[in-house]
Amino acid sequence: MLELISEHMCFGGSQRVYRHDSAATGLPMRFSVYLPPQAGGERLRVLFYLAGLTCTEETFMIKAGAQRFAAQEGLILVAPDTSPRGAGVPGETDSWDFGVGAGFYVDATEEPWSRNYRMYSYLLELRELVLDEFMGDALRCGIFGHSMGGHGALVMALRNQDLFKSVSAFAPIAAPSSSPWGEKAFTGYLGADREAWRAYDATELMLLMKTPFPGGILIDQGLHDKFLAEQLNPGAFEAACRQAGQPLELNYHPGYDHGYYFISTCIEHHIRFHGRQLG
Repeated sequence: MLELISEHMCFGGSQRVYRHDSAATGLPMRFSVYLPPQAGGERLRVLFYLAGLTCTEETFMIKAGAQRFAAQEGLILVAPDTSPRGAGVPGETDSWDFGVGAGFYVDATEEPWSRNYRMYSYLLELRELVLDEFMGDALRCGIFGHSMGGHGALVMALRNQDLFKSVSAFAPIAAPSSSPWGEKAFTGYLGADREAWRAYDATELMLLMKTPFPGGILIDQGLHDKFLAEQLNPGAFEAACRQAGQPLELNYHPGYDHGYYFISTCIEHHIRFHGRQLG
C-alpha cells in the first residue's frame, strides 16, 4: 500500500513522494515519482534514476531540473532512496560512504547487512510497483544514475536487459572492484571473495557480453571531478565496451565537477537520449 507523503504541481505534471513497505528490505521505503501531464491516459515510458552517496529519494528531483524535459517527452521519472533507513545495524551511520545513504544497489550477503540491505532486489520490486500503480509501460523502461547510482544503473541494465531498454550515467563508479569506494562497500556487503564482486561491477559484466545495448550507452563525465582518477575509472568501462562491441558515447566536459550543477547541465541530453531509445 502506498502512502502519499507530498505532492506538488510541476511543469503541468505532478511531483510526488511516496512511502511503502518493502518485501525486499523488510522496511518502509520512500521514492519520488514525477508524473508528466500525459499521465492518466495510455501507458507511459518510465525512466528510473539512481542517486549517489548521501543522497535521498528527493535529491535528483529537487536539483537536476529533469521534470521540464520529462514533461516534454511524456516520461515518468522515478527516484528511489539510496539505502534502507531504520534498520538499526550497528555502525550504519558511522561513514558517509557505507551504510545509510550508501546501499550501492547490491543485495548484501554479509551479516548484519544481509537482512535489510537488499537494494538490488528492491529496485526490481519498485519497478513492478511503479508499473502497476502508475500505468508504466513494462516494455519501455530505462535507467540512469550518478556516481554510486551510475554504477547501479549500469549493473541493473546489464543484468536485466529484458527489463531495461536504455541506460546512461553521470560520472559513474564504472569499475567499483578497483575503486576505494567500491572495495569498502563490496567487502562490507559481499565479503572478501572478490569473485562475488563481479556480479556488481559494470566493467566486469561488460567483458562477458557482446553488444548488450546496440542502440548505445551514454556517459557524461566532468574533467574537474575530484573523484575521477581514484574512484570512477570510466576508461576501464570504455575498454570493456570496445572489447564487447558495445557502442558507447563517453563525453568529457572540461571544468565540470562531480555535483548537480554538472548533472543539471547535461540532463536534457540524457532525457532526450532515453526518449529516443525507448521509442
